[in-house]
Amino acid sequence: MVGTYAAVLAVCGASLAIGQAAIALCGARRWSWLAPAVGLALLCAICWGTVRLPGEGTTSAAAVLIAVAGSALYLRGRLTGAGAALRCGWPVALLALAAASLPFLVEGHFGILGTSFNPDMSQHLLAADRLAHGESSQLLHQGYPLGPHAVVVALNGGLGIGLVQGFSGLMVAIAVLASLTALTAFHEQPPALRTLAALVVGLSYMVASYFAQGAFKETLQALFFLAFVLALREASNPAWRELPLRFIPAALLAAGSVYAYSFPGLLWLGGSVVVWLLVDALLMPAGNAPPAGGGAGGTDPEDALATGRGGGSPAPTGPAGWGVGPSPGRALAFGLLCFAVVAAPELGRMIDFHSFETFDPNGPGLGNLFGQISPFEALGIWPSGDFRLSPGDGAVPPLGYFLGAAYASILLVYGLVLCVRRRETALLAGLGAAALAYAAARLGGTPYTAAKAIEIGAPLAATVIVLPLLRRPVAWLYLLAAGGCSLLALANAPVGPTSYSPALTGLRADVGEGPTLVLASRQLLEGEHGVPYVTWELRGGRVCIDATDEAGNRPPPGVRFVIAESSSGRAPYPGLRVKRVAPPYVLWERTTPVGGRSPCPLIAVRQARQGSK
Repeated sequence: MVGTYAAVLAVCGASLAIGQAAIALCGARRWSWLAPAVGLALLCAICWGTVRLPGEGTTSAAAVLIAVAGSALYLRGRLTGAGAALRCGWPVALLALAAASLPFLVEGHFGILGTSFNPDMSQHLLAADRLAHGESSQLLHQGYPLGPHAVVVALNGGLGIGLVQGFSGLMVAIAVLASLTALTAFHEQPPALRTLAALVVGLSYMVASYFAQGAFKETLQALFFLAFVLALREASNPAWRELPLRFIPAALLAAGSVYAYSFPGLLWLGGSVVVWLLVDALLMPAGNAPPAGGGAGGTDPEDALATGRGGGSPAPTGPAGWGVGPSPGRALAFGLLCFAVVAAPELGRMIDFHSFETFDPNGPGLGNLFGQISPFEALGIWPSGDFRLSPGDGAVPPLGYFLGAAYASILLVYGLVLCVRRRETALLAGLGAAALAYAAARLGGTPYTAAKAIEIGAPLAATVIVLPLLRRPVAWLYLLAAGGCSLLALANAPVGPTSYSPALTGLRADVGEGPTLVLASRQLLEGEHGVPYVTWELRGGRVCIDATDEAGNRPPPGVRFVIAESSSGRAPYPGLRVKRVAPPYVLWERTTPVGGRSPCPLIAVRQARQGSK
């Protein structure tokens, strides 16, 4: 617990300081709620740029510490609105922390999130362990984005936080920072409304569901996409339009997306820019001219409060608003240059990553899913603890899903109409880009990639629903229903082993196809959902798994190898000899002839991924 929350505090503190300093360097002096996401993007870049230097993570930690100290010194005397930001942000941060802690509270222990949903975390733990020791790994060789892994290695080297606790802390920190980032859209609303709205957006149902299965890359990409769209929106607001560097925050978020999600992340961010230009051309053909009937007398006061801009007609939020500020072309050029410089070190790895199995329509296929999931899950009202289930497969009858989806869909359409009226071109463009990304994944990809597209666009869909309607009673019902669904997903999250060792993965080459019997404690197998974890670690061979206290007097027929923890040093069965010691495990080999047909199943890669079915 201490290590997990220390990691949360370190990631959140560093992200807030570094992000706000970066925004201040662009000329903004008032606190911005884009800072959490911008800072986390820079944190991924800094850690990845230094993690392979000598020191096993201490060099990265030192680089982050220098960046945080420099940020604090630069902000001294240059930041206004910090007190108001603290009053606005602390309830959101504490409630988001409590919500993200729900899985650990329900399970009664801290450990690897989502093991029985998705055991892929063992691969990330192995990659981080190899990265910390300067060794290669399959993910590193394939160009897999390792920015988040580098952050965990820095936590390990600088603060001594274990890898399991580091990843858990990073995922909780992402949930907190996402909710704080959502305040960019809601910070001028009344306290209760802005707090609940920020939580529902930052921890929307699909984000909470991916958090529950330990999928940190998807939640991080959803955060960067939401923040990028909000950064475009902010760049056209009056306080930002005079800044030549107003697109730098968006550029840094795009670079962070590269380090966390590689080139696929740019499909959402780059797509939103293209759609932004198109939407603006359609909605504002007359340049900066206000809408018909505009002016203070032509704006619905309730609409003005919902946008947080006060009276008068809404300010343009798209490229047509550039004409008010200095040299919009130069501002855009500065942003593109900044992105190119920060993302350039990852270019070669992005090229390598294009052949990763996820992009192969014949590759992972369903992954850990049971089939295509409904796009209505992106709207937030889906009363199931497991997003993979079809309506009616859980405790709630199908009617509950259909009513929730219908209500959210009506609000989405209403929100879109109001966004058009208010020229919320950035939000419209972001949602359009998310819809196109989902359509491309659904038509040309796999159910696995389509589900990711739904999750990444979910916070933006919630924003479009909530922001224009926040002062209307229908919004309260949506917020309560969507918030309840998110809590249900979090409460259903399994928490796996409390510790990790790469030793079990290392034994895979020794046992080959086996057959192999693994003896583990009942606490690991049942209390910590360890069966899918062990299965995934030893995939590629025939594996049986038993509790140590139910091992019997002899191994099953046909078993050639036995893996057991090395606490006692004694062979679990007679007729075994030590083949290899890899603490905390010992690999034993049968000395007597192996007779009979083994009952141990063949654990293929896809079977291991779907072991929780």
